[in-house]
Amino acid sequence: MTQATATPPHSRKAPRQRRRGLRIVLLVLLVLLLAAGGTAWWLYSNLNGNIKGVDINKSLGKDRPEKLPTTGQNLLVLGSDSRAGENGKIAGGNVSGARSDTALVIHVPEGRSRATAVSIPRDTLVTRPECAKSDGSSMPSANRVMFNSVYSQVGPACVVKTVEQMSHVRIDHYMEVDFAGFKGLVDALGGVTVNVPQDIHDGASGLDLKAGPQKLNGTQSLEFVRTRHGIGDGSDLGRIGLQQQFLLDLLSEVQKQDVLGSPAKTYKIANSATKSLTTDSDLASLTKLAEFARSMKGVNPDTMETIMLPVQYDKVDPNRVVAAEPQATQLWKAIHTDTEIPASAKKSPAHGG
Repeated sequence: MTQATATPPHSRKAPRQRRRGLRIVLLVLLVLLLAAGGTAWWLYSNLNGNIKGVDINKSLGKDRPEKLPTTGQNLLVLGSDSRAGENGKIAGGNVSGARSDTALVIHVPEGRSRATAVSIPRDTLVTRPECAKSDGSSMPSANRVMFNSVYSQVGPACVVKTVEQMSHVRIDHYMEVDFAGFKGLVDALGGVTVNVPQDIHDGASGLDLKAGPQKLNGTQSLEFVRTRHGIGDGSDLGRIGLQQQFLLDLLSEVQKQDVLGSPAKTYKIANSATKSLTTDSDLASLTKLAEFARSMKGVNPDTMETIMLPVQYDKVDPNRVVAAEPQATQLWKAIHTDTEIPASAKKSPAHGG
C-alpha cells in the first residue's frame, strides 16, 4: 500500500463510517443464518425475549417513499456506539447517550441472489426531518446536522425517516446491533485466529500483537479491527484491510467449528447475537427472522458489494462531509428502481475518485 504523505487531517475522516461496517454486516448475517438453520430450534426458541422491537411503520405513518412492485428489499442496519455500562468498558470512556456509529443501507435486489451495502458516513451533514419523539412531542426539522446525531436526539424511527428523505428509497426493515455484541460473538466462538500481517503496537487502544498467527479474544478482536495508529500510514485505509481479513477469518472459524451442527454452540452464539439486536416489529422474533432469512438464502455474502455514499468535504466545515452530486442521486435512484448502479455513482470526491 502506498504511504500517504502530507495528508490533511480532515481527509482521513470520510472513511470513518467503514470502521465497524464489516463486523456489523457479519453479525447481522450470522443472526439470519442461525435463525434460518432450524437446528435444535427448541434450544433457542426462548431467545425471542432477547430481541427488542421498534414499530417503525407506526412512527413514520404514510408519508414515505413509494414502494415499487419489483424493487427487492432494503434493510437499514445501524451499529450503536453507546459508551455507557458494558460498552464503556469496551469502547473506552463511560458517557451517557448513544449514536449510530455505523449506518448501512443493504439492498437485496429482486430475485435475492446478491446484495449491495451502501454506507453513510457518520459525519455527513443532512437535513433532519420533523420527527415524533418517544414522549409524543415533536422534534422540528433542522438543517446541517450530523447524520449520527439523529439517533441520539430523536431515535431510530427518525433515522429511518432521515434516510428515506435523503435517498427517496423505501426502507423495508430495520436492524440495530449494539457495540458489545461483536465481542460476545467472538468470545462465544472461543476466539478467532488471524494472521497478523506485521507487528502492531497501538498506544491508543493498547493493542500489542506480534506478526504471525494469533488467536484473539473478543476484546482483542475489537481492538484489531479498530486499530489505525498501529498499522500502515495511520489512516483508515489500513484498518479497512484488517477488517476485511478478520471477516474472512471469522467466517472460516464458524465453518471450522460447524456451528450449525452443534446445538450448544448455536445457542451460545445466538444468545450473544440476539441480546444485542433491535429490529423493526415485523422482524422482532426468531420465527420472523427465520422467514426473512430463508427468503434471502440465495444471497452469497462473498459477493456483497460495499459502496460508500459519494461525499465531498463541506466548504464551511472541512471536518464534515456532504453528499456529492450528481453521484449520490444516481446511486439512490439505482437502488430505488432496482437497476444496476453506474460506475460514476461509486466515486466519491472525498476519496479523490
